[in-house]
Amino acid sequence: MEEKNVVKFKKEEFAVREYIKTSLGKGKVSRVKIEYTPVGEKIIISTNRPGLVIGRKGERIFELTAVLKNKFKLENPHIEIDEIIKPEFDAQIMADEIALGLEKFGPLKFKVIAYKALQRIMNAGALGVEIRLSGKLPSSRAKSWRFAQGYMIKTGDSAKVVDRAQSTALTRPGVVGIKVEILSPEAILKDKINIDESLLQKLRDNIQKIANGILADDLNKVKKPLKKAKK
Repeated sequence: MEEKNVVKFKKEEFAVREYIKTSLGKGKVSRVKIEYTPVGEKIIISTNRPGLVIGRKGERIFELTAVLKNKFKLENPHIEIDEIIKPEFDAQIMADEIALGLEKFGPLKFKVIAYKALQRIMNAGALGVEIRLSGKLPSSRAKSWRFAQGYMIKTGDSAKVVDRAQSTALTRPGVVGIKVEILSPEAILKDKINIDESLLQKLRDNIQKIANGILADDLNKVKKPLKKAKK
């Protein structure tokens, strides 16, 4: 019974997230986080367009709160807006923008749309980005295309810092799947080595010590035959 309740609870959470994303529109919401407090439910919406989400004088927030109370039976939902300062480093925002571009201009211009998004992300300062498009592009048979630039971590514990997201574009030939992976410059890499002046000085000192040791050994090797010759 407990497992069924947990599954039911997670389904309701998923339904709330999907409703908020679809009601606000594709490309406006990155993540929807739900936290439970003694006062009520705290819903945090991460977006790069807070003005469109809030609406004039908070109209859209009031409407969304009323729907969450009546339709999803939440006791006291409180909506907060988390503004995304750099949308170029948010994989979900960029995946949704690529999807909107494919729906607007058609799948024939998928290379232009993908390369524009790639350059925009890299110009913003990202360490690496990878975009995958799969679907009927541009032929009648489904095919997968990959666009990548920079440094990308695929495996290991460090791969968790890579922001990954998926989206879909509904085009005339069919559905196009979009996957975006972005390695932000703000990501903490455990295996990263910063080469600064102090590190270079240590390397110089070590090289000098090694060189001095080699010279000392060579001098000792030369002195021994000289002593024997004198004898």
